[in-house]
Amino acid sequence: MLAFILRRLIQALVVMLTVAFIAFMLFQYVGDPVTNLLGQDATPQQRQQLRVDLGLDQPFPVQFARFVVNAVQGEFGLSLRQGRKVSSLILERFPATLELALVAAVLGMLLGVPLGVYAALRRGRVGSQLVMTGSLLGVSLPNFFIGILLILLFAVTLKWLPSFGRGEVVTLGVLTTGLLTTDGLKHLLLPAFTLSLFPMTLVLRLVRAEMLEVLRTDYIKFARARGLPDRRVYFGHALKNTLVPVITIAGLQLGNIIAFAIVTETVFQWPGMGLLFIQAVQFVDIPVMAAYLCLIALVFVTINLVVDLLYFVVDPRLRLERGAGGH
Repeated sequence: MLAFILRRLIQALVVMLTVAFIAFMLFQYVGDPVTNLLGQDATPQQRQQLRVDLGLDQPFPVQFARFVVNAVQGEFGLSLRQGRKVSSLILERFPATLELALVAAVLGMLLGVPLGVYAALRRGRVGSQLVMTGSLLGVSLPNFFIGILLILLFAVTLKWLPSFGRGEVVTLGVLTTGLLTTDGLKHLLLPAFTLSLFPMTLVLRLVRAEMLEVLRTDYIKFARARGLPDRRVYFGHALKNTLVPVITIAGLQLGNIIAFAIVTETVFQWPGMGLLFIQAVQFVDIPVMAAYLCLIALVFVTINLVVDLLYFVVDPRLRLERGAGGH
């Protein structure tokens, strides 16, 4: 286990260094930070002094090393658009994105797994066909279109839910959440459901396919031959053995939700990292773009590591294989 974790940590370090290098290239080849900070009317002396202050007069390896050291400390300089530290902007916006992503992921799992089991156990029936048709629509329709339809129905026509913003939030230390207020929950429902549809349909279809495969195996036939009740066969044996691929998809989809919540946050004007990134792209705010790339890479690396470790908890065969290999 320790060797496995060390290998994964080394791989994660290589990935993070690669992403940091790509983010650093943004500073080198996308605009001139001196011009962005001082404007066109700055004197040559002012421009040169700022280059020295920013370390831009140093060799390339020195600049990259300084960038990596600052990134590890969470420092990416000042936002060219707002004139504030990028770290403070991320600290303000990331809780909103994390809250939206976690609620969307939970909704996707809570709806996707039961519907997938139902579609597998009721294969060929009308209800199962309706579920699979709905999942096909969920995979095919883009998020922005679904979001607009939900706004039109629940916010404009029925006037049940708000169409934009985060609503009332509560501060818990350095984090803010709307889960503890009624207004915050109302603002969260539409964007969270919109963001959960794609991962929900993927989990649904995966659970159905895995359940159908497992139900054809010999040990399921043997369990039925022993006279075990259907509930125990389906949920105690069949469903349990579909969890490994489901965990993989769920973990990767959580990273995708955080990384690609940009469209949903833009549609609902959700004040998270995605909306901040869109604004940074529009104004060529390089420090914010670089920080976003590094943060999303860190999220993916962390989730992948956690998913790999969960394999050992869910699937005993992996532990036995590792143990046999060690002996």
